Amino acid sequence: MPFDQLHRREFITLLGGAAAWPLAARAQQPTMPVIGLVGGGGGDISTRYVTAFRKGLIQTGTIEGQNATVEYHWLAGQYDRLPSLMADLVRRRVAVIATPGSNPAALAAKAATATIPIVFGVGEDPVKLGLVASLARPGGNATGINLFNIEVAAKRLGILHELVPKAARVAVLVNPANVSSAESTLRYIPEAARAIGLPSQVFNASSSDEIDTVFATLVRERADALFVAPDAFFISRRVQFATLTARDRIAAAYADREIVEAGGLMSYGTDFTDMCRQVGVYARRILKGEKPSDLPVVQATKFELVINVWRNLR
Repeated sequence: MPFDQLHRREFITLLGGAAAWPLAARAQQPTMPVIGLVGGGGGDISTRYVTAFRKGLIQTGTIEGQNATVEYHWLAGQYDRLPSLMADLVRRRVAVIATPGSNPAALAAKAATATIPIVFGVGEDPVKLGLVASLARPGGNATGINLFNIEVAAKRLGILHELVPKAARVAVLVNPANVSSAESTLRYIPEAARAIGLPSQVFNASSSDEIDTVFATLVRERADALFVAPDAFFISRRVQFATLTARDRIAAAYADREIVEAGGLMSYGTDFTDMCRQVGVYARRILKGEKPSDLPVVQATKFELVINVWRNLR
């Protein structure tokens, strides 16, 4: 073969290899870790919480879209979606599952995997829920924040009683689909009501129609005080609650400020934005190599009382 043809073939071979090399190099680059965030509420109220979660990530050096990907899943109170959703996250081997402010999501994540790290925000003692072995040394694949929903519930009831001191009894509304919240509320609130001389009556609602039915009963029985258990579905129906309580002139207390911002009377509970920020901090620390078992459960220290001064009481 002539010398010039030989060198021409070698040049083409080298050129082809140079063109293919960057593609091979890109294919070998690791993909960004994925955080699967599962919230119990609806996407329409997520902006504040997502901003706080991202702030927590940034505090520890993670910028969404640059060195981590976050998938957002909002249940809007549809807890029956949890088994299939968690199974999908586990199947795809996400790096972290974050469940800020949702007991059902945290429990579903723990049931779905014993290896993928979980960062939760729960309203009850995570030891009693079976999520961790202890607060100081979680010991498994989960850690996070305790929101003290139950501990502040009695104070929320007391504030409601101060706002309507002439109330003869209090109605307690729970969502039976949110088992942990319903059970804990019914375990403590009737007793707390009796302690301040306020008889209580329990009502259940898991749909907007059932909420309407409950309010029809409250009007018929002339109820004047309502204690609403913490629940993401109830938050998603905040306009309905604000409308019905204003129409029927029923003083109601909630765990979340979103319902008050929609027109409800009052709320008292943990600062959810600070909780979401802390979940973001822990999620990033785990991405950087720390183990959930070595990260102690954080106890919430920020609480907020929100009162709608435009609402008129009886």
